[in-house]
Amino acid sequence: MTQIHIRPVTRGDFAAWLPLWDGYNAFYKRSGPTALPAEITRTTWERFLDPHEPVHALVAEADGQLLGLTHFIFHRSTNSIADTCYLQDLFTTEAARGKGVGSALIAAVHDRARLAGAGRVYWQTHDGNSVARRLYDQVGENSGFIVYRKLVEQPI
Repeated sequence: MTQIHIRPVTRGDFAAWLPLWDGYNAFYKRSGPTALPAEITRTTWERFLDPHEPVHALVAEADGQLLGLTHFIFHRSTNSIADTCYLQDLFTTEAARGKGVGSALIAAVHDRARLAGAGRVYWQTHDGNSVARRLYDQVGENSGFIVYRKLVEQPI
């Protein structure tokens, strides 16, 4: 593999970004009958391109091909004056795994967080995602927190 270039997405990247996004969602079983609505994908993509949004997207590229993506969000915290950066999504193609693409994407998010004055970068993954966890154990610290969630039902 030639040199990996990490860069922000551009409007022209949509067709190459979409299969990566679909692969990420399929990995987390958000495909088929449980797929994200197309409206969420369209809105998410437009947010990446809006300079007023706190959500950002980077892609890893080599030889003119997109090999991976990461999406991250800056937000306030109650335990820090500095903003916090949440690395929400990270995905690479099967062929790119184990070749430094994921770590390069994480490092790029970390660099952007530093430049933005954020105090920390954090992310989460499924407990059983052993391939990703091998990488995460090398580049970050397991905080020991368990994530809970509850959906908010909107009135019809």
